[in-house]
Amino acid sequence: MNEPLATDRALPGYLMDAPARGHIYGTLSYNRHSKCWTIKGEPCVIELATRLFPGSARRRGEARFTANRRIIGDVNWLMLRYPLEVAARDRALWATALSQAREHAIARERAANLPLRSTPPEGTFCGTLRDFQKEGLSFLLGNPRALLADEMGLGKTVQALACLASTGELPALLVVPPHLTRNWVSETRRFLRVNGREPRVYTLTGLKPYPLPEADVYIIHYLLLRGWKEALPRMGFRAVVFDEIQELRRTGTEKYSAASLLAEGCERVIGLSGTPIYNRGAEIWNVVNILDMHCLGDWESFTRQWCDGYGNHIVRDPALLGAHLRREGLMLRRTKAEVLRELPPKRRLVQEIDLDDRVYRELMRPVMELLGSLSALHPEARERALLEEQIGRGERQATGVAKAPFVAAFVRALLDNGERVLLFAHHHAVMDAYRAELSAYRPAFITGRETTQQKDASVARFMGGGTDLCVISLRSAAGLNLQRASCVVFGELDWSPAVHSQAEDRAHRIGQEDSILCYYLVAPQGSDRDMQDALGLKVSQFVGLMGDRAPDMASVQSSQLAARAHIGRLLAQYEAQQKK
Repeated sequence: MNEPLATDRALPGYLMDAPARGHIYGTLSYNRHSKCWTIKGEPCVIELATRLFPGSARRRGEARFTANRRIIGDVNWLMLRYPLEVAARDRALWATALSQAREHAIARERAANLPLRSTPPEGTFCGTLRDFQKEGLSFLLGNPRALLADEMGLGKTVQALACLASTGELPALLVVPPHLTRNWVSETRRFLRVNGREPRVYTLTGLKPYPLPEADVYIIHYLLLRGWKEALPRMGFRAVVFDEIQELRRTGTEKYSAASLLAEGCERVIGLSGTPIYNRGAEIWNVVNILDMHCLGDWESFTRQWCDGYGNHIVRDPALLGAHLRREGLMLRRTKAEVLRELPPKRRLVQEIDLDDRVYRELMRPVMELLGSLSALHPEARERALLEEQIGRGERQATGVAKAPFVAAFVRALLDNGERVLLFAHHHAVMDAYRAELSAYRPAFITGRETTQQKDASVARFMGGGTDLCVISLRSAAGLNLQRASCVVFGELDWSPAVHSQAEDRAHRIGQEDSILCYYLVAPQGSDRDMQDALGLKVSQFVGLMGDRAPDMASVQSSQLAARAHIGRLLAQYEAQQKK
């Protein structure tokens, strides 16, 4: 449990009430259109304001300050030296703004006195946090509008869920990329508990709003935000989590506008991203502005002061800006190198992804015909084993092809996060789909179809930094040395744990000092579920060791039995459908 908080200190001097007597140097009023406070006054106060706060300069005799609780404190500090008269219609609004600025200052002081590490209350969370994740939870608890920017694979999802468990700020809305919707559903149900039970999770569908059923956690993907723009802010969400918040790095879209309106009405806003900034450093302004509007001033003043000039997108000193964001409690970032001692050498993560139902059904047509032939055969028929093998191969390929676009989207996110990826598959048709989907990353291929020279060239290109993606056949991995990789992704599964272990070890070799992430991407339909069970993989944040020893005859026979049992279940389902 968390340690008790230290008592709040006295209010900072700059937030004391400004004098209401003596010489008045000008007026303070609120511009409802631009959402800023405007000082109009004598040259001495305007000159000082623009010298101290260059972004406030607008025109002669006027200075503007964006209406953010941090900046309100600066305005009040200025008024202590140069008293201003607040416009009559704005006095109540100023009193509220100043109160919020004071509450923020007290909250920042309270956050500084939080324990270094926190854990969720007993009975609200099912899972064990590592020490650096406990520190992340403490940060999120002390900073209700913040960006958790840990490198990929350090458990941002579990830290965000631990925060919701700790605060009980439900109902909450999770805004996620389309290919991660299923994974968030499973992770939420796995880790979160509400009054001792599994949380009620509901996923929004379609662009047209409709009445939602009662739930504890709602999930929507970014592509739907524009359709729900007006409805979501009225639904009473107490917290919102934006996963991969770099999706909102560009303003001027309905998606961005909807996210901004949604965040404005929530008590807690958490952004998650391993790479909140892409090509232009100023994109961080767009991201952070969702979390806490104008906490970095307005766009014009931000680019004027932090970048190379008005409207310029290149941040002049990224390290200085990062330090400011951390100091203000707006961002926390840890890298794998910083927490490497806490991480096991190899981590296996199982993630649920979607598949294309239409493609899967189409590819399963010939498989269903083969099932019909199998059903007609005598149980002892010699042709049965060959037919079972064809059915198994056909269903696995249908599963792999149908989920290939979603696997590609997942890998794309890893590559954009700076990871170096080995992507494993089994069928040539699946690897060809990856070739088309991921062509922009110029992947290397080792599929069993290449000559020895071509295979060596692919290894050299990946190891030499010519590409950060190498697509490899599960059965062509033996003997490869690819320890430059930081991630291993299984787009398709094999029945044998030893095959996966061998594939993982292409990256986890002598000379590899990093902690390797091994992602198993599992679809809800097709062969994946039974294969996942056969491999001993459970959907979780961190799973135990699996298949790390050389296969013995018993394990090989076990894999074969699991494959045959799966065909038996397929056949039973087929025969049951035929009887209807």
